[in-house]
Amino acid sequence: MADRILVVDDDDQLRRALRINLNARGYQVATAADGRTALDTAGRTPPDLVIVDLGLPDLDGVEVVRGLRGWTSTPIIVLSARDAQAVKVAALDAGADDYVTKPFGMDELLARIRAALRRAAPEPGAAVVTTPDFTIDLSAKRLTTTAGDEIRLTPTEWHMLEVLVRHRDKLVTQKDLLREVWGPRYEHETNYLRVHLANLRRKLEPSPSRPRYLITEPGIGYRFTP
Repeated sequence: MADRILVVDDDDQLRRALRINLNARGYQVATAADGRTALDTAGRTPPDLVIVDLGLPDLDGVEVVRGLRGWTSTPIIVLSARDAQAVKVAALDAGADDYVTKPFGMDELLARIRAALRRAAPEPGAAVVTTPDFTIDLSAKRLTTTAGDEIRLTPTEWHMLEVLVRHRDKLVTQKDLLREVWGPRYEHETNYLRVHLANLRRKLEPSPSRPRYLITEPGIGYRFTP
């Protein structure tokens, strides 16, 4: 699956140019012209990377960065005409991973995007998880049976599995899993977890009614045990 990038800027021409350039390089792109729309969009469909301007019409971009950092570790690149050192420090302290000053070169921005996504990718030794029944490749976002057949997951199922696999053998609370996959507005919607986890078990577990890999800690959360 292609990396999802959220572009947050009130300049219509710049949003359109970034969408065209990023789409041409294989990225999925969502856009927002203000901070509240950006936070709502990110909450509904969590992006793999966010590009955000500081001069938004409703919220300062630093507030958007803080809002995102309250629940996600996705890379954030600030793209702004403000070049004062104090402004850059404030954005980075709020949780931004990088700062690009306007005007900018598209090649430089693309290089910074690739670098940020590489840093966010799993460590090489942790990228592939093999069990007696299936293999998960986090880097390639691919799930296969021991016979090599691909197991198809929906984007939401994949995101849930990815979070659990990254914390293998550790308990992930219901609240943390909901916030990571659906966003902070959904942290009490535990029925979402039951439905999608049941679908994952049907696709992965040899005996879905007696799960071996996707373990429920009743009333608390879930654990992936390879």
